[in-house]
Amino acid sequence: MVDLTTVQSGPKIQAEELDGAISRQPRNASLYARRAAFRLDAGQIEPAMRDITTALDLDDTPGEFHFTKARALRAQGKYEAALDAADVASQHGYASPELNLLVGETHLASRHYQTAIDYLDRALQQEPDHTAALFYKGVAYIGLQDTVQALDYLRASLARDPRQPETLHQLAFLSNAFRQPAIAAVYAARGLRLAPNYGPLWYDYGRQFELQNMPDSATRIYTRVVQLDTTFYRADYRLALAAYEKRKYADAVPHLQRALRRAPRLQGARQMLGESLESLGRYEEATEQYRFLVAENPGNRHWTYKVWKVGNRARGIIVDETPRRPAAPEERIEPISVLRPKL
Repeated sequence: MVDLTTVQSGPKIQAEELDGAISRQPRNASLYARRAAFRLDAGQIEPAMRDITTALDLDDTPGEFHFTKARALRAQGKYEAALDAADVASQHGYASPELNLLVGETHLASRHYQTAIDYLDRALQQEPDHTAALFYKGVAYIGLQDTVQALDYLRASLARDPRQPETLHQLAFLSNAFRQPAIAAVYAARGLRLAPNYGPLWYDYGRQFELQNMPDSATRIYTRVVQLDTTFYRADYRLALAAYEKRKYADAVPHLQRALRRAPRLQGARQMLGESLESLGRYEEATEQYRFLVAENPGNRHWTYKVWKVGNRARGIIVDETPRRPAAPEERIEPISVLRPKL
């Protein structure tokens, strides 16, 4: 067996230290399960799944093994399977706060906000100062649009662990949403001291400039966000909005396209993209966006008309939109009178 007290620090190194022990004891389920846990901590999801599957093939009785499998499935984005594995872990007697945290966070990722809160409450009953449970409960209340409760739990989480950039981001984001840019700037600045390259915190910092009518400063910050994190669509949306309002459609298009890849139902973004493409004479692409809008808004005559009009332009057919004068009413013709001849 490996003496874990002598293992070097770091989950990747810890996993590698177990390789020799596993080669000597290839049927020791605990070694595979332990290496799976280390590999999960190191972000090695697929190797971790192989290890925990092997462990369960050798021995499927320990609840902790099923919990590790639930963690791996959650990391793969397989929410239902993760919840099933967590349920099996519970049936096998595993009842740690981390299990309830995992189930709560998985429901949160599925937007089952109230169910998430129920499980996070269970974790907090077991460990009242659990920082992650307090954080996720705050995020769940954001999903329920109860911002007062959200702020309370996020602040409680921050009080227990003041060095969490994600908690500071959520607090800055909410402060901006409440039109409190000065407070948001404080949270964002604290977070950036801890994580100088964390895109969401830079976004929060830029948003407070926008709320204080300093658009040029905001644009510079949003540009930096996009350079740091191309997945953070909100910065792309803000840059597109600024360009669109200045009729700089060519600048707006790439930001809108990238934002919509991440958030296809982003409010107003597809309309701006369609209209920008139309203004640039890119009629086929514009028509495609208008078709999306028709699908999202069935029965909307405006988007149906846009598909017809811009689609015609894409085919080289110019639609005459000049208002026509109403036709004059036809003259009524009096019936011909036939006089009877006098007899």
